[in-house]
Amino acid sequence: MPTFQHSNILTIKLGAQDCFWEKKGAYTGEISPTMLKDLGCQYVLLGHSERKRLGETDEIINKKLKAALSAKLNPIFCLGETEKERDEGEIQNILKSQLEKGLNKISKKEIKNIVIAYEPVWAIGTGNPCHPSEAKKVLLFLRKFFKKNLILYGGSVNSKNATPYIKEAKFQGLLIGGASLNAKEFIKIVKNLST
Repeated sequence: MPTFQHSNILTIKLGAQDCFWEKKGAYTGEISPTMLKDLGCQYVLLGHSERKRLGETDEIINKKLKAALSAKLNPIFCLGETEKERDEGEIQNILKSQLEKGLNKISKKEIKNIVIAYEPVWAIGTGNPCHPSEAKKVLLFLRKFFKKNLILYGGSVNSKNATPYIKEAKFQGLLIGGASLNAKEFIKIVKNLST
């Protein structure tokens, strides 16, 4: 981290995959948002479905969002529905509920610093991404609440399907999971989006 922390050469912005909701203290295995800020992080991923699978609730996510904002970090707030919820036509209701609980008692001014990431749970790590036209419907729904916030798509993104999420569905970025573990695949995604 120190290599990047003081470098003026790269325009890389650092982020973390999670943080705790307390500013400081003895919380073994956790990292506070203040520590992340001290390390040079500007972003922190919160509410990812893999964390929810470990028992993280919307109320815990709310605490983490507040703590991250208090430390002047930009949270990347993940939202998404399960396959069952999608099949039952509940996407908008589920997302609205996650937004209401996650953003509870967070001011409009603070909300402007949050990046939204739509990640359909059923698409993560499955190799079965949401079709860009379906993802665009969700993006349009989210735009009703977030006129200016960055909104990203995540869920089985790879070099073959990344471009339509940006160029057709009009997401402003991607939350790349498994494909980022393979350097060649990740570079392909970046190159495809650069042309």
